[in-house]
Amino acid sequence: MGEYNKFQTSKPHRIGYALSGGFIKGFAHLGVMQALLEHDIKPDIISGVSAGALAGVFYADGYEPYHALEIFNGYKFMDLTSWALTKTGFFKLDDFKSFLNTNLKHSKIEDMPIPLIVTATDLDHGRCVQFRKGDVAERIAASCCMPVMFTPVNIDGVNYVDGGIFKNLPVSIIRKECEKVVAINVSPLNTGKYKMNVLDIALRSYHFMFRANTFPDRENSDLLIEPYGLKGYGNRELGKAEEIFNHGYVSANRVLNKLIQEKETVWK
Repeated sequence: MGEYNKFQTSKPHRIGYALSGGFIKGFAHLGVMQALLEHDIKPDIISGVSAGALAGVFYADGYEPYHALEIFNGYKFMDLTSWALTKTGFFKLDDFKSFLNTNLKHSKIEDMPIPLIVTATDLDHGRCVQFRKGDVAERIAASCCMPVMFTPVNIDGVNYVDGGIFKNLPVSIIRKECEKVVAINVSPLNTGKYKMNVLDIALRSYHFMFRANTFPDRENSDLLIEPYGLKGYGNRELGKAEEIFNHGYVSANRVLNKLIQEKETVWK
């Protein structure tokens, strides 16, 4: 164990992970978590939203990150979704839920070996919701349900969509429970070039608004890892999952090794 891990706490958990949304870029979460694992920085609890909830659920379920990556090998976007043929979204997530039920060892959040908190948006009442128990496939699907692209996920009569709308980096969800919180943000604010047309301006504005809610949570973490250079990956490019994983792995190792060399600790 590194010297930076030898700290005491009176809180329920020593180390928590907060994993951001990011759709296909969520595979970078697995790469970052693999690097953290190799540095013996292991979570006692995981807080995830959208793609972060998906990456986090496999870790919480007992898979090492690189093993979780292998589960997605050979899958394409349309293997996990199907046309909705409704007015509420282009695709539905029934096949995605079946995929989770097939590959996860535990069907209930509360049965996971590592405690997991899944954040989603209650579309009916306009509020941010955290799931700590219940059917895991339904709740992960709800957290990942990007509005318009997917039809809302109905749980007990309530419609849910992507948790990133209100909380795209769920540090505050576990802040009081953990001595140290590692924030992994795979969707950092990008201010690169864009085209001056209606669609690009609208999408750029949407992404700015979506990611602006991460600023307080970034500052509230004890270790922040943000893999850059992921902007060019399309949300349906499951075939590039390993490439995205490796990008997260390399980025995290670079951050961790630099902090250890310069400060002899990874924590603020």
